[in-house]
Amino acid sequence: MSRAPVLLNRTTYLARLIGLYCLLAGLIMLVHREGMIAGVEALVLDAPLLLILRVIIVAVGLAVILAHNIWSGGALPVVVTLIGWLTLIKGLVLWLMSPPAAARLYLQQLHYPQLYYLYAAVTLVIGAYLTVGGLRATSRGA
Repeated sequence: MSRAPVLLNRTTYLARLIGLYCLLAGLIMLVHREGMIAGVEALVLDAPLLLILRVIIVAVGLAVILAHNIWSGGALPVVVTLIGWLTLIKGLVLWLMSPPAAARLYLQQLHYPQLYYLYAAVTLVIGAYLTVGGLRATSRGA
């Protein structure tokens, strides 16, 4: 049995999963700006909650990489793989930071409250690209 269909199916599944998650997250961000900002501020200042988040982010990044470390075959599989690696790197960086440093990163250096709508827009664009790409691949018989 050829590996190509299995990899393509995995790509389309992960593209749809990550894409739909990003679409939902981006839409929720647009609707609940103040609550999301307050939630992120509270999360990065709460050491036990931040530890749980770090573990989840690293686990998700590793899961995507182990299931899908594909650097060829078009833009869609590369973007899925890149998201897995970026997720892992983000989780590891957060894990290495103290809670005050993580709070400074999100609230001051990344200007999360000030650039909130930009982050929401990027999330929506990534979500739309992955969802459409995953659905198109599925409709072509992948």
